[in-house]
Amino acid sequence: MVKELKHTEIGDIPVDWELQTFDETFRVISNNTLSRENLNNRGGAVRNIHYGDILTKFPEVLDCNEEEIPYVNELSLLSSSTQLLQDGDIVVADTAEDETVGKVIEVQNLGDSKLVAGLHTIPCRVKKGDFAPGWLGYYMNSDLFHNQILPYITGIKVSSISKGAISETLILVPPFDEQEKIVQSLNKIQLLMTSETKVVNKIKLVKNGCLSKMFPQKDDTVPEMRLPGFTEAWEQRKLGEVLSLLKDGTHGTHQDAEEGPYLLSAKNIKNGQIIIDDSSDRKISEDEFNQIHTKFTLENGDILLTIVGSIGESAILENVGKFTFQRSVAFLRPSEEMTSRFLKTEIESVQFQKELNDRKSQSAQPGVYLGDLSKIPIYITSKEEQKKIGECFSNLDHLITLHQCKCDKYSNIKKGMMSDLLTGKIRLV
Repeated sequence: MVKELKHTEIGDIPVDWELQTFDETFRVISNNTLSRENLNNRGGAVRNIHYGDILTKFPEVLDCNEEEIPYVNELSLLSSSTQLLQDGDIVVADTAEDETVGKVIEVQNLGDSKLVAGLHTIPCRVKKGDFAPGWLGYYMNSDLFHNQILPYITGIKVSSISKGAISETLILVPPFDEQEKIVQSLNKIQLLMTSETKVVNKIKLVKNGCLSKMFPQKDDTVPEMRLPGFTEAWEQRKLGEVLSLLKDGTHGTHQDAEEGPYLLSAKNIKNGQIIIDDSSDRKISEDEFNQIHTKFTLENGDILLTIVGSIGESAILENVGKFTFQRSVAFLRPSEEMTSRFLKTEIESVQFQKELNDRKSQSAQPGVYLGDLSKIPIYITSKEEQKKIGECFSNLDHLITLHQCKCDKYSNIKKGMMSDLLTGKIRLV
């Protein structure tokens, strides 16, 4: 049986669901303005929710027993007006670099521990409404709520919202028993996502540990940890000396085309992969593409390295396609004495990333010049050892990708569930 719907400001919802404004629902409580420098992960008496963790780390419902929440270094840093959070409170991140501003976490399972909200947050406590644990966290991160925030975002380089601006946004209040069933369903898929995320993070920790020990540190010629059967010293060279091609992407302006090869940038290289979004990435004409590549063409095995903006991301070109890159990406082609997989892995090492960061220009948009890039010290060993090291890290990357794909699959399922359950398209009662 199809239940009746009613038309509201946020769309059609079931007739037995209610709406009330943000201002009617919450009272804003006091936060603090402590920066990341005033926090630690070792321990303390009071934990602190940093807005950066809301945006990038914490799920919609913050289980204080499970998540790693940093501690305040010194209690004296907290003003007397800072209020402790309690279960059911929500915390809004009021600042971000993009439209993720307005992300919300709902505090749960706090127990006897003490928790406060920090810099660039709006902590709120329910004053009207009966909400099942988890409902506000899920609802306030859905498109149904977040789309209401978008018109109130201000700023160019940094996006922000104010508590005054969002006071008239609308909170959806289904019957309590239906809230509970919706939250239970979403919790199940969230549990699967969390499990896969933990596996990914553990493998990344193993990889980072290997990266720090399997390549020589500055002024050393032998790494701390070796694969069995290899003992000879490594040779230090300059990056430019072990490349047959070092070039950055195309400069200048280009005419957008509806169809044609992709014109990509640094944002398209992430987690060792080239990511193309057909709906949003720029395209140029075949003529422009051919003109760009009159002097060289990309080849399988070339390494792509971001050198402007988000510096240090890399990927190996394995399937040459119809795309090129803007100047924010450099093309590195290893010479005969280097394998692509080994060089890409060394680029990820702690020592190389530090050298890269040290050469970053201090400008409005930091970048690394090709001349400076070519002078970065690089360590090489026999081709046989290079291949073994490359295989080792390739296996780790494969495991990370495998579990990340599972996590992404669960994330997409969750988005679909939120779209259906939080709007009443699918009813559980």
